[in-house]
Amino acid sequence: MLGHRFLRLTHTGRRTGRSRHVVLEVVEHDPVTGAVTVVSGFGRSADWFRNVTAGGPVAVDLGRGPRLADHQVLPLEEAVAVLRRYEGRNRLAGPLVRRALGALVGWRYTGSDADRRRLAAELPMVRLTPAASRP
Repeated sequence: MLGHRFLRLTHTGRRTGRSRHVVLEVVEHDPVTGAVTVVSGFGRSADWFRNVTAGGPVAVDLGRGPRLADHQVLPLEEAVAVLRRYEGRNRLAGPLVRRALGALVGWRYTGSDADRRRLAAELPMVRLTPAASRP
């Protein structure tokens, strides 16, 4: 129903080993590779982010069933570029997007290059790519 706007991420608890789920907004989708990029709105302390970066298995569901995926935390410059493209695609909702992002980090986000860089440093982005040749 929502296309590639949201995904359900299945990850493994780093302490419990139990399967966990979270719904995240997709900030970028590559239809060629199937890779999706999400942002950790609660920073590096978000449980899903900590579980994923701990190295457990990850599955992504965009509405057609879960698929195993590899993850990569984006370097700062790449995260800034993804954020810039996201804002460009969502110009009409820009004021709302800036307000929401500012609320997440606790300071007024204006969409300037300096703010974008600061935001990307505080809210890490993760690229999830379908795992090659895994069932």
